[in-house]
Amino acid sequence: MVITKGNTMDFIKLLANTDLFKCFSEDELTNIFNNGNYYIKTYNKDSVIYFQNEICKSMDIILIGNIVIQKIDSEGNVLTINDFAGGDAIGENLLFSTNNKYPMTITAKSNAVILHIKKELILKLCQTDYSFLKIFLESLSNKALMLTDKITSLSMKTIRQSIIDFLLYEHHVQESTKIKLNMTKKELAEKIGAQRTSLSRELTKMRNDGLIDFNSKFIYIKDTNMLNALHKGN
Repeated sequence: MVITKGNTMDFIKLLANTDLFKCFSEDELTNIFNNGNYYIKTYNKDSVIYFQNEICKSMDIILIGNIVIQKIDSEGNVLTINDFAGGDAIGENLLFSTNNKYPMTITAKSNAVILHIKKELILKLCQTDYSFLKIFLESLSNKALMLTDKITSLSMKTIRQSIIDFLLYEHHVQESTKIKLNMTKKELAEKIGAQRTSLSRELTKMRNDGLIDFNSKFIYIKDTNMLNALHKGN
């Protein structure tokens, strides 16, 4: 479903609070988006926003909802690269590339509303507004570093090391050794770049080693000191 320009003010207020467009006032944003070089589209949960190898024709701002970037190999295994939420931008690192095809599939993790901004408008803003250009280049650099760190992390860590990283992070956030799983084990497997069966096998090994216990909703850390020691030894 494409939202018409009659909803302009609705998205302008959201856009004014995003990192990329915070350098503009709401009045300035209204003038910028009067030229029609954009469209807004809603996506249902689990629908594909971009397929792998689809050409990038716009820079997109997530106005509402969450999306996920995933790599699907020839055997159907899914690796979650990153999640993005309201206010985040996608596609800016591909828009001006000579090879401007999405290397991964992008899917709506929840119902989402996305502002698609055409290349011509982004180029004009980069040429005419120094503040926007600076923030845009920062966004490109941060996106490149994020992807590099993710690939390096996944390529060098075992499944157990990735599980330990996840558990220690959640232990810090939830302030408990009883870790509530806010995702399915399938989603956790995708996040750490493992198959669902491999994750289950490693969790069972960690339980047999006295490190954890688990059920469908929680993972219980039984030896925090040992997990920290194993983490430092990664």
